[in-house]
Amino acid sequence: MHTILFVTDLYYPAKGRNYYEEDLFLTSKLRETFHLVICHPEDIAAFEDHADLIVFRNAGPVANFKVKYEAFRKRVIAKHLNTYNSLDGKADMNGKEYLIELTNAQLPVIPTIDTIDHLDKLPQGHMYIIKPKDGADSVGLKFVEKDKLVEEVKAHSKDTLIQPLINFEYEVSFYFIDKQFQYALYAPDKDKRWELKEYTPTDKDLHFAKRFIEWNNIHWGIQRIDACRNEQGELLLVELEDLNPYLSLLELSEEKRNNFVEVMKDSLQKALKG
Repeated sequence: MHTILFVTDLYYPAKGRNYYEEDLFLTSKLRETFHLVICHPEDIAAFEDHADLIVFRNAGPVANFKVKYEAFRKRVIAKHLNTYNSLDGKADMNGKEYLIELTNAQLPVIPTIDTIDHLDKLPQGHMYIIKPKDGADSVGLKFVEKDKLVEEVKAHSKDTLIQPLINFEYEVSFYFIDKQFQYALYAPDKDKRWELKEYTPTDKDLHFAKRFIEWNNIHWGIQRIDACRNEQGELLLVELEDLNPYLSLLELSEEKRNNFVEVMKDSLQKALKG
């Protein structure tokens, strides 16, 4: 059997969910097919040469270990390390600046800028959101009134994103493996982001999600398309998580959960072949 280095931070204090529960389930299934070594994201260097594939899972925001993460990315190239997801994505694995690119391309995304000079690209409102480009899990996110926006942006680094505060009906996430849709979950109560229920997407919903999967075009791996349904009934992209998306596997029915694992195993086998 091939050896997988399963990278996760089992004790990362995520809001509304326990990483270790999902990872204990997933590793219990993957070990049926692979030899597994589990390590903390800051310890990858000690084990990477002994693994056939490095699976980057619930490691928490890489901003928490930015220097070691950047060093890992350099070693992947220098040593031809095989990773899952493949590290050729254009979205969250490189920070959130892609949201500006998608805004400029006029794709259905929450409008995003990184300078006050482009404020005219955003819909007018009384409240805005600012957040760091390398943030995750709402770290560094602030709600700012319009008359204080210039002052707040100047007080932060240039690596700050600005978005309008969107009134939305609910948030919904679409989960893909190797560009193939697997399942969707949504939060009926928008004030309880991680109280999720299974969601049956329409053809229009899937067309929306697949548009971003095709744009990103990673070679292999798991992606999560996070969106919100605005008051006009349209979906807008919130973020495209293409490094280590939390999967909420334990919120699924047993059948869907097991189906996901089998598809993931097949995907891992493809990744092992390069």
